[in-house]
Amino acid sequence: MLKVVDLNVYYGAIHALKSVSLEVNQGEIVTLIGANGAGKSTLIRTISGLVKSASGEMWYAQSRLDSLAPHQIVKLGVSQSPEGRRVFRTMSVHDNLLMGAYTRKIDRATLHADMDEMFTLFPRLKEREKQQAGTLSGGEQQMLAIARALMSKPRLLMLDEPSLGLAPFLVQTIFSVIQNINRAGVTILLVEQNAHQALRIAHRAYVLETGCITLTDEASKLMENDAVRQAYLGG
Repeated sequence: MLKVVDLNVYYGAIHALKSVSLEVNQGEIVTLIGANGAGKSTLIRTISGLVKSASGEMWYAQSRLDSLAPHQIVKLGVSQSPEGRRVFRTMSVHDNLLMGAYTRKIDRATLHADMDEMFTLFPRLKEREKQQAGTLSGGEQQMLAIARALMSKPRLLMLDEPSLGLAPFLVQTIFSVIQNINRAGVTILLVEQNAHQALRIAHRAYVLETGCITLTDEASKLMENDAVRQAYLGG
């Protein structure tokens, strides 16, 4: 579904991504783990069209992404829930969800049915439907960011640090929801610093270090890898 080949990205003189290659197959949860500054968010933002690559190729199904604008990539079926949630703080939960569907030409009945799906997935958002997004808790804002991304009806959902800053019980909730989204047919590329939780639910994983892919394997096997255990799983 997604193929990245020899991707290079620079921020000025800084070589942020160095010949990165990865694949995400339909139906998978693939996780990308690594330390702060490794380039994980840069990769997600480049796939989304928010950062331009210097060289390499990015393919989604049969469509090449490199030259497309972010809204065109969303229309193809690729959506992102960004790091830090980035909800529209002065808009209501309801209007944030409407914004998630802005690329789709659908009738009001379909829109409301899709919104009801989000409220079933995240019942707390139904309770907060008319509330300003900026007044929600961190966990509620994360739920809203994921639901907003899902309103575009993606086939590939990219999640950037969905558990960042959340209380432990909410972390469990978010990862359970990610599994449910995947079981419903959405392929997921997950960027996550909580390596233990990410590897627990993923099918495959990549380790990114200082802009380079250094390891890739089935997630369960990487959990048993000594180097991964020492660096990311607390030994």
